[in-house]
Amino acid sequence: MAVAHPAMYRNPAFVKHRYIGAGLVWLLIVAYGVLAVSIYPRQTLEVYILSLTISILVITACSLGVLKILLRPSPGETQKEGMHRQKKRAFAIITGILVRRKLLNSVDKCVDEALEGLVRSNGDLVLLRGHRVVLRSDLESIKGKVALLSGGGSGHEPAHAGYIGMGMLSGAVAGAVFASPPPGSVLTAILALWKGGASGVLLIVKNYTGDRLNFGIAVEQARSQGVQVDMVIVADDCAFAQPSKAGKRGICGTVFIHKLAGALAEKGCPLDEIVAWVNKATKNIGTMGVSLSPCSVPGCLPTFQLPPGEMELGLGIHGEPGIKRSKVASADEVVKTIISHMTDSSSKSHLSLKSGDKVVLCVNNLGGLSCLEMAVVSKAAVHCLEERGVLVVRVMSGSFMTSLEMAGMSLSLMKVDEEMLRLFDAKTTAPAWPNLSTTSVSGRNLFIEPAEKPAAASDKYNDGSLSSVIRLVLESVCKILLQRQEELNALDRAAGDGDCGSTHALAANAIQEWLQTSRIPGNLGQLLADLALLVQDRMGGSSGALYCLFLFAAAPHLKQNCDGAAWAKALHAGTEAMKRYGGAEPGDRTMLDALCPAVEELMKLSTAPPDGHMAILQAAVEKADLGAESTRSLTARAGRASYVASEHLTQPDPGAVAVAAILKAILHSLKEES
Repeated sequence: MAVAHPAMYRNPAFVKHRYIGAGLVWLLIVAYGVLAVSIYPRQTLEVYILSLTISILVITACSLGVLKILLRPSPGETQKEGMHRQKKRAFAIITGILVRRKLLNSVDKCVDEALEGLVRSNGDLVLLRGHRVVLRSDLESIKGKVALLSGGGSGHEPAHAGYIGMGMLSGAVAGAVFASPPPGSVLTAILALWKGGASGVLLIVKNYTGDRLNFGIAVEQARSQGVQVDMVIVADDCAFAQPSKAGKRGICGTVFIHKLAGALAEKGCPLDEIVAWVNKATKNIGTMGVSLSPCSVPGCLPTFQLPPGEMELGLGIHGEPGIKRSKVASADEVVKTIISHMTDSSSKSHLSLKSGDKVVLCVNNLGGLSCLEMAVVSKAAVHCLEERGVLVVRVMSGSFMTSLEMAGMSLSLMKVDEEMLRLFDAKTTAPAWPNLSTTSVSGRNLFIEPAEKPAAASDKYNDGSLSSVIRLVLESVCKILLQRQEELNALDRAAGDGDCGSTHALAANAIQEWLQTSRIPGNLGQLLADLALLVQDRMGGSSGALYCLFLFAAAPHLKQNCDGAAWAKALHAGTEAMKRYGGAEPGDRTMLDALCPAVEELMKLSTAPPDGHMAILQAAVEKADLGAESTRSLTARAGRASYVASEHLTQPDPGAVAVAAILKAILHSLKEES
């Protein structure tokens, strides 16, 4: 039997493979167990018990084998030292499969570091030493005014500290992730604001038991010390038709209250008036969310399990269960379901909404949706509300009250009148509040008409003496590009996405259609400009953009003259435009390696007599062929091929081959004509 040399244990590759092997064995064990358990519905009870017994024995034996691999001591260690060290590693490996990784320094310190990061990046915020409390740095500005304090568990960023600033909160108290802050920190924050000169302190609290208790304790303690303090509870969740005794949950609609109360406090309204306003406003707010994935508290397993292809409606911001699970639907369908449920009058949690009502809409990213998805959901929500006759006067779309990395969103609606809308629009310096337009979303025109396109050549120019020659040349070019479509695609597969031939075929088909429906202008400058627009609209890809640049840059030089000198200037201008905007040069293994040598030869047209033009074109075609062939041995330094290893690029560049083919087709058609 082969015995491993002690040096092997110090070899990083051996250590790595040992852990990989152990991990794979463990996964196989789990898979075997799942398979054994899953056969019960199709077997008799006796077979099931036998299979389960065998599974337990196999899992136990294999687990011992895995532990033996993992717990083997390294040279120089005692068995006890090795087991202690490797047990920690084994635990990390097994739990690491299930616990999601996060970009943190420490699970224990992540909240404190996040708060410090917020304060370090915002000059108007400060931390209260020894507490997870963030305050305005200009507390003197709240003298004689009501101070607003909110807070709750962390993991909902930017809530709540992101809403601190003039016109919104004066401070926020943070707990651990998804945990209510302790009463001592809440009380310390209240006293800091009170001693800063506030005429009163209002606590805005989401309706969760822990928050109600801990903030409530702080309120009572503050009152015993003579502080003018009050507390309002926000309960905007519309998910449950029959809420429990705990009532509706407080979720993203709380942000609306931060804004309204902040505007009232900034105006100098007294505490009792603000409380009355807020209590009135909370009755006109509703929220409901949907999740496509769970979230996970740092260092912990996901808060719940959601099978692939399913979504959960009406869940809480801590991953609390919703009202139902269903298959993932389209954005339009999900939005319609949410709004219908929120406004269902048979539900005791519903938000009463009728045609003609004005609302502010908040489309809140729960943490894991892309900006693209959020924009689609926003469009769907506005459209759904407008179909019901509801006037959407403002829309907030973004991350306002998240649930860590949860892939999901919530919709919050707040019915408003003109006075509430003025409060909502009031200025604030809170860093997380969006810079919203004060123009009503509903009732405005979403589109403007584009500028008229330049008149077609047939409207400005008559057929010229060269029209028949031009037609012959263009037909020849189109024919060769269509014939070599598959060849160009095959060349492109080694370096790109294999569509070079197809892209050139699009241009060829477009030109053929144009030749059948349009008159060819006698002015060559206009011809090139028309072809540039055609390529721009129909060809696509980087090749289409480059040809478009070439044609547009060349066109002005042929508007007045079309002699050899004009052609030389036009070709030079077109090539320079391709180099300037495309960023490539000859030698970079692109179409320029065929085009530039040809254009260099064609520059001789400026001094050559007319009867020498065909010879120059013939030489240019030969140089283009040589240039295209030379790309076979060049290292790609531009374009998509530059990301491919040189040893895989053994064929000519397809763009260069296409340019050579186009020039050859032009030469062939002109020879036939002459």
